Amino acid sequence: MEFIDLKTQYGRLGPRINARIRAVLEHGHFILGPEVAQLEQCLAARVGVRHCIACSSGTDALLIALMALGIGPGDEVVTTPFTFVATAESIRLVGATPVFVDIDPRTYNLDARLLEAAITPHTKAVIAVSLYGQCADLDAINEVASRHNLAVIEDAAQSFGATYKGRPSCGLTLIGCTSFFPSKPLGCYGDGGACFTQDAALALRMQQIRAHGQDRRYHHSLIGINGRLDTIQAAVLLAKLEIFDVEIAERVRIGGLYSELLKEAVTTPYIQPQNTCVYAQYTIQVEDRAMFQEQLKAEDIPTAVHYPVPLHLQPAFTALGVGRGSFPHAEAAAQRVVSLPMHPYLRSDDQEKVARAVRRAAVGQTALV
Repeated sequence: MEFIDLKTQYGRLGPRINARIRAVLEHGHFILGPEVAQLEQCLAARVGVRHCIACSSGTDALLIALMALGIGPGDEVVTTPFTFVATAESIRLVGATPVFVDIDPRTYNLDARLLEAAITPHTKAVIAVSLYGQCADLDAINEVASRHNLAVIEDAAQSFGATYKGRPSCGLTLIGCTSFFPSKPLGCYGDGGACFTQDAALALRMQQIRAHGQDRRYHHSLIGINGRLDTIQAAVLLAKLEIFDVEIAERVRIGGLYSELLKEAVTTPYIQPQNTCVYAQYTIQVEDRAMFQEQLKAEDIPTAVHYPVPLHLQPAFTALGVGRGSFPHAEAAAQRVVSLPMHPYLRSDDQEKVARAVRRAAVGQTALV
């Protein structure tokens, strides 16, 4: 059983993907070729914004966004400690300081009710992560940020294709950033990402930063990075976009069935009523995770943990001086979460096998308690 089944997806899309890659090989524009511009137009239209800037990874998307906002040494950026390291890593890479706020224990996203207390005169932005495929409470976050004149970036690495109050992820804040890492709901065959905005001036800055800060060839008006998207990756994404809505529908169906099958056994994902979720991961909570994973492994069922150590407890962030016990909900989640196989091609018999194994393992843990 595959945790994420890209082979079956390729079996469905192979001829279309191959044809698009072959076209790139034939025209030879391997960096920022015509497929990149086509992809940017398609993505911007889907999100409902004027500008999409395709780039080399989700991490670089965050970095480009922060650089375009002029955030640097002496500045603070508020974010969540329960996320992949890239969220806070990008803040440190521009020389700014991440300031963490605990999560809502139901959604695992930044708790908007705690945001205002974390804001200081040095705060310049908020990075709100839309974890596991569900958007954070971005209206509430935007409202607090607006009162303090702060920029909001949505880290939508896991939520592209989801909606919040009927509006698409990546189009809910000043800048939205996503990832096209292969395991994402919309993934390429390498690294890739994108930034989204309605702001023309910001879009221009991000385009320039993506290409070493140049506004024309060999004329560099800004300090930038090498953050361009390979044309072949854009070609792959264009092919996958053709069936993306069908795959989202399957993710929603499979996620809903998991929750129905497991609701009496474990803590299943809570999806807020105003949200749709693309289930980048299907993540539950269990008491003894190590034992639980061993029991599923014995039945040849793969699992993963997203994420076992919150960022404030990572060695790379020791200098922040934030110790254990500072963010109890994030720390508790890090001890208990485990993700089950999740992808649009998960067969019904495999999903039922997973559910039976989860229920057996959960009953065993209850008996031990």
